[in-house]
Amino acid sequence: MTAVTICDVGPRDGLQNEPETLAPDVRAELVSRLAAAGVPRVEAASFVREDRVPQMAGAEAVVAGAGPGAAELSGLVLNERGYERFARTSLQRVNCTLAATDTFNRRNGNASLDEAVERVRGILATATVPATVTVSCAWGCPFEGEVDPARVAALCDRLEEADELVLADTIGVATPRRVRRLVERVSILGRPVGAHLHNTRNTGYASAWAALEGGAGVLDASIGGLGGCPFSPQATGNVATEDLVWQLERDGVDTGVDVVALVAVSRWLEALLGRRLEGSLYRAASWPA
Repeated sequence: MTAVTICDVGPRDGLQNEPETLAPDVRAELVSRLAAAGVPRVEAASFVREDRVPQMAGAEAVVAGAGPGAAELSGLVLNERGYERFARTSLQRVNCTLAATDTFNRRNGNASLDEAVERVRGILATATVPATVTVSCAWGCPFEGEVDPARVAALCDRLEEADELVLADTIGVATPRRVRRLVERVSILGRPVGAHLHNTRNTGYASAWAALEGGAGVLDASIGGLGGCPFSPQATGNVATEDLVWQLERDGVDTGVDVVALVAVSRWLEALLGRRLEGSLYRAASWPA
């Protein structure tokens, strides 16, 4: 366990839950600042209906404004229409998402679980860039409750054309042992596995370690701990990128990310949003001196 790919989802998963809508040029600047800090992958935009998610309006302008950089930039799509928009941009990775439960798929994507699988498989069949599939509600659903790990593994097995599978703890109910076991179980399928963890119940960082021990090679995080789930209003955000990177680097895991630069990005975001962020590191004293 010597290296891991950090994917910052703040410009997408983080900001889409904010009450304010930041202009595309501001979101593009956030993407650029994260890339300049050495984050190897940044989820830059979401190609969804702007009337339903106004925070993600102008996705194409965000991509154009961020421009080329050292980071691999990805974009999230829910359906074929979203992929058509994605395909006209310069993004280097597509992230298709669906939920492990039928109810969440119907509420979030207006499709049954089987319909969502077919949508994703259709996108994977035509994708010309590496494709990640994120399975949300992998450990729990706000509508159906506990999710059987066997159900998640069987769903992942149906997504054989995915280049990477990311298991998402959408509402923050995962615990370390459960995370490690599910990551190990999905890893048997022979594709790279990652984890997308929320810190709603203060288990996100411990669960990130468990994911690494289970074989995960990718960890999603969000600058400043931005994020949440619109269907779980009291859910706080993702694990904070700077907090996670600091912890990993201190214990010998190579991320290639500049923690000091990340802290500066969080302080910039705090001033921009006018409130304290969920992350802790950017508020801690500098140490060692």
